[in-house]
Amino acid sequence: MTVRKEGCGCPDFRLRRTPGNIGRRVVTATAAERSSSGHNHRSARSRTAVRLRTVPFREPREGRTAVCALLLTTAPQDRAQDDHRPPALTLRALTARQYLDFLGRHRQASFLQYPSWAGVKDQWRSEFLGWHLPSGETVGGALVLYRQFPGTRKYFAYLPEGPVVDWSDPHLDRWLDPLVRHLRAAGAFAARMGPAPDYRRWDAADVKAATAAGRRISDVLASRVDPLGTAVADRLRTRGWRRCGGESDGDAQPRHVFRVPLTGRTRDDLWSGLNQEWRRNVRKAAKEGVETVLGTAADLPEFHRLLCLTEERDGFRLGRSLGYYQQQYEALNAEEPGRMRLYLARHRGEILAAHTMVVAGARVWYQTGASADHRREVRPSNALQWRMLRDAHALGADEYDMRGVPSTLDPAERAFGLLRWKLGTGGQVVETLGEWETPMDGYANTALYKAFQAYLARR
Repeated sequence: MTVRKEGCGCPDFRLRRTPGNIGRRVVTATAAERSSSGHNHRSARSRTAVRLRTVPFREPREGRTAVCALLLTTAPQDRAQDDHRPPALTLRALTARQYLDFLGRHRQASFLQYPSWAGVKDQWRSEFLGWHLPSGETVGGALVLYRQFPGTRKYFAYLPEGPVVDWSDPHLDRWLDPLVRHLRAAGAFAARMGPAPDYRRWDAADVKAATAAGRRISDVLASRVDPLGTAVADRLRTRGWRRCGGESDGDAQPRHVFRVPLTGRTRDDLWSGLNQEWRRNVRKAAKEGVETVLGTAADLPEFHRLLCLTEERDGFRLGRSLGYYQQQYEALNAEEPGRMRLYLARHRGEILAAHTMVVAGARVWYQTGASADHRREVRPSNALQWRMLRDAHALGADEYDMRGVPSTLDPAERAFGLLRWKLGTGGQVVETLGEWETPMDGYANTALYKAFQAYLARR
């Protein structure tokens, strides 16, 4: 039996009498029919995704129009799909060994999330956390650093470039809610984290072509926009998290970094990816007899001396002591030999440049570079980077991360020189999601958070 509903413009629906359903008719409509009707009943893939039922139904008397009252209900199988949620996650503390085992299976984590980084930041209290399925499997992890707020028993909780979780999960609350509860119970008044997804990427050629007075990287159309990064940023904002640093170059960690993709490329591809100036400088260094070698902990004092010269020459200050780098070298290499490497460029028996590299999982980072003021014409830094790039490729790394770059594209600005130098490797400028903060619930926590922000603004 087919009846058209008067006045609603729906297509004809076939009424089907079901056993025991006297006086009531069940109506089903395919998704295609519902779409063509113009009614936004509900998108569905199955025929029974939406069920329209007449309640009750009587045959019309002669000369009268049938009136059909419609009740929209979800079909049983679709209600089951709607009610399906991924299993709840349990958050609990891990030992350093358990956490390191998890990171061994998750090879994309930042070295700042490895247990050894807690050994570098020994002035912070540290904790290793794991998210667990009901089966007990560890599916997420985090290194949390706690810094006590002076004069209180409250802490600022920091997860540098973490946590290591499934950021593609649309049910982000099942990761963040237990984390926030745990941090608050641990005495944190606020938390800061660095989500892993990228936001935008610009190819080196596009960036170079866009350089101009007063221009910044955000003024240039990105080569690629990561939809996951955009989605994660929106989800964090709706949950009360605030992006640190506004639209500047970042806060504790750089907002913009420079990365050279390595996956699927040969050494010849890497060489051809260098621009003409870089290839010329690498050849010149080889012709002048510049040697690139791996140093040891005994070479760290010379590295630090060159770093101080570089800071003064280039107008920046990292503020790291020799002891800091010695502690970092010891802690990272105690966790895994070769995790932190010191590369030296020698010319006529003298060290002219020294760069550090960190290896963790499938990623490699160029962390810090330093060079002498003299004999720069023999291009020791270009020689070092070419050696480090090749070593990263030989290690099977997915990419070579050259860390932070400024957002300015103005050649007149002093900071632009660093970006210009890294652009020569042919990689990409990557805008990360940056770091995000949120205060814990409660008046006292909010007040401490505001005081903490004021302190950072004066720093």
